[in-house]
Order: sequence, then structure tokens, then C-alpha cells
Amino acid sequence: MAKPRVRVQAGSVAFPAAAVAPAARPTMRYLRDTGSAVLTSRWSSLPDSRRDIQWAWDRAAALAADFIHNSGRLKGAVDQVKADTVGTELKLNAQPDVDAMKWTAADRSDWKRLVEREWRQWSWNPAECDHRGKFTIPQIIDMSLGHHVAFGEACGALGYMPAATRRRYNIRTGIKVSATSPVHLVRDTNEFEGLIQGVIHDENDRPQAYRLKIDRGGLMETRDYSARDAFGSALFYHVFDPKDPHDVRGISELAPVMKTWAMSEKLDDATLQTAVLQTVFAATITSPEPSEAAFQAIESLSDFEIGGEQIGQALAADFYGAVMARLDAAREGRVAIGDSQINHMGPGEKLDFHTAATPGERYLPFSMHLQRIMARCIGVTFSSFTLDHSNATYSSVRMENASIWPVVMRRRERIAAPICQAIYEAWLTESVVEGRILFKGGVAAFMANREKACWAEWVGPPAPTADDLKSAKAATERLGNRTSSLAIESTAVGYDPQDIAQMRAEDIALYEGLGMGDPYVPAKLAVAEPAAETAIEGAPANG
Repeated sequence: MAKPRVRVQAGSVAFPAAAVAPAARPTMRYLRDTGSAVLTSRWSSLPDSRRDIQWAWDRAAALAADFIHNSGRLKGAVDQVKADTVGTELKLNAQPDVDAMKWTAADRSDWKRLVEREWRQWSWNPAECDHRGKFTIPQIIDMSLGHHVAFGEACGALGYMPAATRRRYNIRTGIKVSATSPVHLVRDTNEFEGLIQGVIHDENDRPQAYRLKIDRGGLMETRDYSARDAFGSALFYHVFDPKDPHDVRGISELAPVMKTWAMSEKLDDATLQTAVLQTVFAATITSPEPSEAAFQAIESLSDFEIGGEQIGQALAADFYGAVMARLDAAREGRVAIGDSQINHMGPGEKLDFHTAATPGERYLPFSMHLQRIMARCIGVTFSSFTLDHSNATYSSVRMENASIWPVVMRRRERIAAPICQAIYEAWLTESVVEGRILFKGGVAAFMANREKACWAEWVGPPAPTADDLKSAKAATERLGNRTSSLAIESTAVGYDPQDIAQMRAEDIALYEGLGMGDPYVPAKLAVAEPAAETAIEGAPANG
């Protein structure tokens, strides 16, 4: 067999190797993009919550305050947040854990009623509770909730007035609340000092002091306020809803919807301006008078002649005379729509009225969509945000309240209640130490069990109901089926169960003392009982 002979050109390979198939590239299972590359075109960086808040806090706070100050809808939403969260006030429900001190149930109940009565009198007296002597505790909580929505946080200091200053103002207590705006809490950071966005931390990242810059006498004064005293009592409260474990400041609740709100305002303004313009120019006058082109054509007739006679000038003069006659007639009459008076118009003129075409049929659905987004972010129901109940039904109202009420309760427990608790602990400690409220075992026993003695719950307004009768029947069914308790049902409607029991006992004693019987016996039962007794007495002996 002859060996094949292959002619190879210089610099080339006789038998080139087969092409290697390209290696398979790995593809992402997450973030797989679409054909239009919507994810690739959207760049973002890894979030650092603390730094994001630090960079955006000033701008977000300024925009949020501006939006709320210049919008009745947002101002109403803030008022709704206050009404849902605290109502008129968060009522103190003292729950002292005094089992270890051998207190009886009567001792605990008596001390609880005394503390709650004294707290209510103090918290509703501005001269006693407020450093400025202007606001009650419920008003301070309202302002704090407003700061929470606008700035994402609320803060204030707890001070103490000595006896001499108290005598000057004729007040009893020394503990005073000095609420302040988070705007005064500086945003400076100095890692060597432990200062992070205005909060000074120790080596364990625990807040030790808060640095505020406040205008005093026309000069800006920077001062550090200690977080706690030597006994562990709060001297400064700072509450916010953290987004990350490393956060030390909050950010406006409106921050996620600021773009949406700005677009909504622009849509409303543009729609309103268009509607106003269309309304102003909704009347037009149609006139048979010629336009400028017609006048130029008539001017060219001036040189027109027939049989050597120039009749163009005569025709133009007649036309100009007719026009002047119409104008003279128009001068004698006016169309005054603004004053609702319509006089005579020129001959041949016609007045037409037009209906404004704005807003169109697509405006309302889109506007409602934007408002749903904002209501969801703020934490209020869509109906309360827009006051639009046109499509509401019993089921939709119940579902709306059921979905938003956990948000309200969370805001109450995370924002409003901690402020009340911090103030209450400081007030109760001072009241026991100064002897205004007696504690079994004395001051030493109280200080040894201060946390247990100061434990309390804060009761706010109940969840709104679409039908009070159905809600009451549901509570009765739960009690009848033994799946609930009087304490649970009383707290659900915003009352302290022990207060209800005490009031009912006093009412029963009053009515029975006047010979009127128990006022809480159902009317049907009270009428049926005497009839049943009469029937038994009149029955024969043998049955």
C-alpha cells in the first residue's frame, strides 16, 4: 500500500486539530434576567443600613416635614396614626410582680389602684409632668408619634427639679419630662470617641449619652445627656423602629413613598390646573367674521374693474363698512361670564359652552392606586386615608381592620408604650422615695424589687368594628365556650378588668343599698324570676 503524500505549504499544519467546543458558562439560578434586561439595567449597591440612614436622614426628614406641613391628606394621616395608636391616652394598667414579697391579693389590688390614680392626676397636670409646664403626658406622646412618622424616631430627656424650684412653681413632684425634636440630636460620627450619629456608645455598643444641639438664648449649645443614672433609671428616652441590628437612628416612615407622594402631588396639581383652565375657557364665541387671509384677499380686489369701471374699491368699501357695523354692534354689548351676565353680541355671533374634559376616566383609578401605596406604608387603612367608603362592605371593612390592626398594636408597643414606661418608672421611683406612695417594706424593698414593682401594661383604644352588636356577640360566644377570659375581653375594648370589677362592685352596693337590686342582672332574667317563684308557691302539694 503506497504511503499518501501530502503537499504542505510552508508555515502551515498538515492536519489541523478539530475545533474545541466552547466551555459551558455557569448561569445564575437567582436573578435570571429577562430578554429586555430589566435587572441588568438597574444597578444597586449592597446596603449598609446605618450608613444609608446617616446619608439620607437630613434630606428625608426635611422632605417629610415639608410634605406633612403642606398636605391636608398627610396631616390627616398623622392624626389618624395618633388616634389609632393612643386615642385620648394610653391608660396605665399597673401589674406589679410582688409575689416574692409575700403581698396578699388585697395589698396588691389596693396599691395598684393608688398608683394608677396618682399617675393619672400627675400625667394630666402640665405643671407637674412637663419641664416647660405646657403639655400633658398624652400630648407629649402625640408629638412623639408625629416625630416618629416624620423623622422615624422620638426622643426626650427626664430631668429633676430641686425643692427650691418646686416651691417657686408651687408643685409637688421633681421629675419632669422635656420632649425634644430628633432634629436637635446631632448626626455627627466619631468612632474614636464612640460617637455614632449623635449617640455615644461604650465598648459594648451600649448607649451612654446623647448629644443634642439646642438654641438657648440665641446661641447654639451642644450638650450631652446621660442615658441612665447610677440606679439604672432612664434619663433620656430614644425610641425608633430599627431596620438592622447595627442601627442607632431611625428614618422617616415616609421615606419609601416620597417618590410616590411627589408624583401624586404633581398629578393632582396638573389635573387641577388643567381643569381650571378648561373651566375658564369653557365658553367660546363663534363669529362669521373673516380672518386675516380674507382681509388680504379683499384688499387685492381694489384694482378689480369691469368694462373700464373700477368696482373693486366700491366692493372693498362696502365690505369694510359691514365689518365696522358688526364691530360697533359688538361694542354696545358684552359677554361677561365671570359676573354671570350675557348681553347682546355682534350680528351672526354664537356663544357655546363646553364641558371640562379633565379629570379623565383614568385619573381616579390611578390616583387611588397611589393612595393605597401611601396608606399601606404609613400604617393606616385606605378608607381612613382617603375617606372614601363608596365601595366598602361589612366584609371588606372587617378584613381591612384585621390587616391593619396588628400594625397599630405593634406601633403602640414599640413606640408609644416604651416612652410611657420610661416616664412611669422615673415618676414611681421618685414617688416612693419621697413618700407620696407607700410601698410595703419601705424604700429599700422597692429599690430591691424596682423592676418588678414598675412592671405595667399600657391599654389603648380598641380595634374599630363594623358592627358593635356582632362583635359583642362574638365576645359572649368566646366566654361561653371558655376560649377567653374577662381580662382578655376587657383589655380588647380598652378597659382595665380590675377597674371594671371595682366599678361594678360599687354600683351593686349602691343599688342594693337603695333597695333597687343588682343593676347588672339582665332585664329578661329580672322579669322572669318573680313569675317563676309565684308558680312554684301556687303549685299543689302532691305536684
